[in-house]
Amino acid sequence: MPARPSVLFVTDLAYEARGRRYCDEDIFLSSRLRDDFGIALCHPLDAAALMDAFDAVVVRNSGPVLHYQKEYDAFREHAAARGVRVYNPLSGRGDMAGKQYLLDLTAAGYPVIPTIDRPQDLSRLPETGEYAVKPKAGADSIGLTFVPRDRLGGLAYGDILVQPRIDFRYEVSFYYVDDAFQYALHAPYPHRRWVLEPYEPTDADLGFARRFIDWNTLDHGIQRVDACRTQGGELLLVELEDLNPYLSLDLVTGRTRDTFVAGMTASLHRFLDTPPRS
Repeated sequence: MPARPSVLFVTDLAYEARGRRYCDEDIFLSSRLRDDFGIALCHPLDAAALMDAFDAVVVRNSGPVLHYQKEYDAFREHAAARGVRVYNPLSGRGDMAGKQYLLDLTAAGYPVIPTIDRPQDLSRLPETGEYAVKPKAGADSIGLTFVPRDRLGGLAYGDILVQPRIDFRYEVSFYYVDDAFQYALHAPYPHRRWVLEPYEPTDADLGFARRFIDWNTLDHGIQRVDACRTQGGELLLVELEDLNPYLSLDLVTGRTRDTFVAGMTASLHRFLDTPPRS
């Protein structure tokens, strides 16, 4: 019987995330993936030292990399230099590469919350009561503040993003494996981001999310498209999470979980069977 492919499953089981249980999700996922792969779990700070011994590295709920940016950069450099297969592949254009994509998508006219990073672009933002100011390297709302328009001119631009504070009806997330939609969840209470309920997307909703999946051009991996529904009914992108998206698998049905695991398992097999990019 041929040996199962070996996978280094990177997760921080001790990370305490507001409203989420990282450890439960990754214990479940790694236990199910063990049916097809030889699995070893490790902390993100240990991944660079261990990765060469495995057929692939799967980065899951590893926490915001800004807490260990130097080590994460070294991990990426080592993986690229040694041709290590990392899932999601490190070519992602969303949060994996920072927040620049919000500026790029704004400039390209995509349905995204308008985003600027220069004071000379303030006129491009709509008039509203408050504006969200966040670090370009931020995650999990770390460093997020809200300021009135008359304070925008005095901000220290360079490492920050500025967006209008949207009066939205709710947030909704669309979950994908490769380019295949899996399920959607929404937060019906605007100030309770992680109180999520199942959501039945319309064809228009899926068309919206698919635009960003196509834009990202990842051949393999797990992605979460986060959006907000404005009072006028429009969906606007909040975040394209392609590094280590939390999946809220505890909030979907057992059948949906099984479908997701089957999709991820098949995706990993395809990933391992695909010749690495030069």
